[in-house]
Amino acid sequence: MKNNKQVSVLFVCLGNICRSPTAEGVFRHLVKQEGHDSWIATDSAGTHAYHIGEQPDRRAQQTARTRGVDLSDLRGRKAIKTDFEEFDYVLAMDDENYQILEAMCPTGLSDKLSLFLDFSKEYSETQVPDPYYGGDQGFEHVFDLVESASRGLLEDITKRFR
Repeated sequence: MKNNKQVSVLFVCLGNICRSPTAEGVFRHLVKQEGHDSWIATDSAGTHAYHIGEQPDRRAQQTARTRGVDLSDLRGRKAIKTDFEEFDYVLAMDDENYQILEAMCPTGLSDKLSLFLDFSKEYSETQVPDPYYGGDQGFEHVFDLVESASRGLLEDITKRFR
């Protein structure tokens, strides 16, 4: 074991009601399944304050529920500068949110920022598309992408910190 460090992961999208809570819920579920929930913590946020305090989109919750993941306890919040101090990984869902996060990132902490899909080994896509204005299929696709990236992220964390 490399160390006993608690590792924390923040997933970030635009409004924190579709992609980032789905990513948090899926990753949290995987972490618990693999028995790592005592040392890996998760959270999600949005780069904009559109949905502070709200539950994830009902379609995101329904998609997750049909796949055995519960998002009902999650609530929207806005990403803040101090998140870079508190989290080991700050993971953007797309280039737009990456750029916003990069602009707010304190000096010396940019190594914590990545695109979430950089951890996927199964998909060549680099951005998790926003399903908000689309149909249910968009939420299914987001879930597939997030599952893949979550597996790669957990592998990265266990290699680096255990």
